[in-house]
Amino acid sequence: MTDSLPSLDTPWTRLDAASVADLLADTEARWWLSGGSAYDQWRGEPLRERDRTTISTVYTQLDDIVGSLPDGMSCWARIGDELVRWSDLPDGADIPSAWIFDAAMDAWVLQINLEDGTADRWVYRRDPRLQLPWEKAVLDIDDIPTGAPEVQLVWKALRPYPDDEADKDVILPALPEEARTWWEKAILSIHPHSTWSIHVRSPFAPAKASWNRTRRS
Repeated sequence: MTDSLPSLDTPWTRLDAASVADLLADTEARWWLSGGSAYDQWRGEPLRERDRTTISTVYTQLDDIVGSLPDGMSCWARIGDELVRWSDLPDGADIPSAWIFDAAMDAWVLQINLEDGTADRWVYRRDPRLQLPWEKAVLDIDDIPTGAPEVQLVWKALRPYPDDEADKDVILPALPEEARTWWEKAILSIHPHSTWSIHVRSPFAPAKASWNRTRRS
């Protein structure tokens, strides 16, 4: 019997956080929920319907994750309108994410975003000036490694879509002051032309950024 092969039309099946942790239990690679999946885990409930579960890992550790997957699961990269097996990619290929296909379910089950980092620090792939210790970049939420929401908002700030705007309007006001201050400084320095940075510029914005407000005694 020939194994089924995925296509761009193959449907997605979402995994919950616990299922992701079970799937990746045998890997020694660093991984964490990212994007909307991180928002939902941090809040303790879904913010909205999402079509897929997303995690991140350091680019150099993806091979370890792929090697730990059960039989019947395979890793692919989308290049334009083509799907290429991860093992067939040329060395040094600059791929932002990989997709995991489950032949038994005939579905995509996981998107793995590829990020940068050192042994002790997360490094923003788009601009290595932006870094955080791992314990601040990735939080432990109910025993699930979860990308800090302020870090996810930095990723989304470059070219926000309408859904990103809706997520930000819920997540940003809920951030602790330290996290919001970090995010404001990050987008002003790394993504100063983002539409989101307009609202935290000071004194040009209607309200000053939280780190530049006059403190009341």
